[in-house]
Amino acid sequence: MASANTSGSEENFSCSICLDVFSSPVTTPCGHNFCRTCITQYWDEQVKFKCPLCNMPFNTKPDLRINTLLSEMAAQFRTSIRVKDQLCVKLGEVPCDVCTGTQLKAVNSCLVCLMSFCQTHLEPHQRVAVLQKHRLVEPMDRLEDRMCKKHDRLLELFCQTEQVCVCQFCTESDHRFHPVVPLKEEYEVKMAQLGKIEAEVQQMILERLNNIQKIRDTVKRSKADADREIANGVHILNALKRCIEKCQDDHKQMVKEKHKSTEKQAEGLIKEIENEIKDLTNRSSEVKRLSHTEDHLHFLQAFRSLKDPPPTRDWTTVEVRPPSYVGTLRRSLDQLEETLNMEMKKLRDDAELKRVQQYEVDVTLDPDTATSQLIISEDGKQVHDGGVVKALPDNPKRFTKSICVLTRQSFSSGRFYFEVQVKDKTAWTVGVARETFNRKDQIIVTPVRGYWTLNSYKDGLVFCDNPAVRLPLRAELQKVGVFVDYDEGLVSFYDVEAMVHIYSATGCSFTEPLYPFLSPWSCDYEGINSAPLIISPVNQTD
Repeated sequence: MASANTSGSEENFSCSICLDVFSSPVTTPCGHNFCRTCITQYWDEQVKFKCPLCNMPFNTKPDLRINTLLSEMAAQFRTSIRVKDQLCVKLGEVPCDVCTGTQLKAVNSCLVCLMSFCQTHLEPHQRVAVLQKHRLVEPMDRLEDRMCKKHDRLLELFCQTEQVCVCQFCTESDHRFHPVVPLKEEYEVKMAQLGKIEAEVQQMILERLNNIQKIRDTVKRSKADADREIANGVHILNALKRCIEKCQDDHKQMVKEKHKSTEKQAEGLIKEIENEIKDLTNRSSEVKRLSHTEDHLHFLQAFRSLKDPPPTRDWTTVEVRPPSYVGTLRRSLDQLEETLNMEMKKLRDDAELKRVQQYEVDVTLDPDTATSQLIISEDGKQVHDGGVVKALPDNPKRFTKSICVLTRQSFSSGRFYFEVQVKDKTAWTVGVARETFNRKDQIIVTPVRGYWTLNSYKDGLVFCDNPAVRLPLRAELQKVGVFVDYDEGLVSFYDVEAMVHIYSATGCSFTEPLYPFLSPWSCDYEGINSAPLIISPVNQTD
């Protein structure tokens, strides 16, 4: 019997239930085919028996028998797919240059055609007399690299003067007076040199491993010194009261930072050495891999990059010196008496500032609320007095007689915090304002009017209230932090750079959304106070 034709597509040999190639195919009375297991399980789950494709009903469960012809065709089709999959090119194999669509793996490469062929497309080279004269070799990638770019001839020779592979025509032109040898001869010479290169690489690796151990020993000694110094400090400072315990923590942190610096230096050096070892190990692997190649051209081309070792550091002069802890405790105690009270207040403020900075919000200025003479940056983060009153569309949200602006964002619950840079300004106002108030008249920035603000004048800081709360002048003030706890009725101001609390308004009653409020004030004809107010991102330190 003639073999079944299996040239059809996979869908012709697929079960419509499992969508796989038929396994023990059977035919229903209506003429449709299914895997025996698939149709049996399908009917077991049905109350009435019917065809899954055409829904033809059957009075009784049909007695199914295997379709012998279809079973044979499906088996042959499954075999053809498996054979084709085995011949398809895989990662690392050379593909056939003639195949279109699914590429098969090449069985030979032709050095004349500069192409690689699968078994099917290699057939003309085995049949046609002219092609039979072509030189066939094992499959190779990038055949064009084996040809002379200038003469389009096979690279078969090696120029010892310029250390490059050349063709026969090159020896008659550019390399006419250079000593040249066959690739095999130079291959053998370079192969003999690999042993020496390998020994040098291994020696360099060993030296660096020794350097790593020395550095680790140094770090270990440094850690022991640090532990002893910390223990001494703890023994003394534990006898002191709460304020001196803070000094102990500072001392401990100082010692740890010194050790951390030493450890970081050591880790950097170890990392650098490990990278060199990695490079040398890769070089060693390449040397070993190259030592087993019999491809003269590949060997000679790759050998050039292996001849000279990669640039490395001279580790004989590198060392890690542990820090000295002599006098650390004494200096801490000397400074304690002078700075204790001030530092304690600063630390309290610092801790408080860090807590409120966690509630940072991203706010941008709303141009629709800005007085007509104000200029707002494109990103909505800066505002300054432009000195010229602009003709702007009437907007109920806009301030008309007071030089100020609100943000687009408002807050009606929870906590929020933002920072404003006031550097180089002689007068400004920063705070929050409630949503509803008359923006067309001259405003009075007091809490009873819906404003909780900090104002800077030439003679000092003022929290505007009735009466006003005058605060000490802070000449170094460059950035103001504003924190609001809406539910607690709290508005606090901070000197961000100095990490100092300036003032808090407590017991506030908030019943409307609050908006961050900024006023750069006007600048005079000499440009004084022309610097902008800038909404800045929080830069929280550890």
